[in-house]
Amino acid sequence: MEQKTLTVKRRVAGGKGPARRLRQAGNIPAVIYGHREPVVISIDEREFHREFKTVSESTIITIHVDDDDYDVLIKDYTENLVTGKITHIDFYEIERGKVLRTHVGVHITGVSPGVRVGGILEQPLHDIEVECLPKDIPQGIDVDISALEIGHSIHVGDLEVPTDVKYLTNPDQVIVLVAHQRAEVEEEEEGDEEEAALEEGGTEADEEPEESKE
Repeated sequence: MEQKTLTVKRRVAGGKGPARRLRQAGNIPAVIYGHREPVVISIDEREFHREFKTVSESTIITIHVDDDDYDVLIKDYTENLVTGKITHIDFYEIERGKVLRTHVGVHITGVSPGVRVGGILEQPLHDIEVECLPKDIPQGIDVDISALEIGHSIHVGDLEVPTDVKYLTNPDQVIVLVAHQRAEVEEEEEGDEEEAALEEGGTEADEEPEESKE
């Protein structure tokens, strides 16, 4: 379980106007919600980016607001597509002894022998939904591809599940695969078409014309 701490300021006013002024002053408007009343807060932008470069959905953050502490996960955030800056964050408050659901990122490890000989590595799934107590949240889910050949794949159901953790993502979901290069696939398809055409032509040539019975 990965955990971090953050000290923030409580906001009195919400809405677009105050939020815009907060951003102009170098802060990120945010909200904490969960089993208690929602709390609107202001986070120092530079501190957040400095301390939380590697933060993920599975990172538990203890937020200090005045005399209160909140154990939270990042539930959602808004990012400016032009500047890349985070403009708003939604935090979800968790209860330490209560089972929760969250998403944990997939980390690819090893080098695929299929990639070494020209295959293309594709990763359709980047995180897995899990159910567990907060203390048991994995920091990441490692997927070893050191035995992955061309044309083969690894599914969620192929993974070893940590103790006291349940995977909720469909076990048939493909996480990673090694595909043939497109040129090779096209050559194989063209070869199949040519072979089929030759077989068809050969069959027609072997057929003898029927004699007329008139």
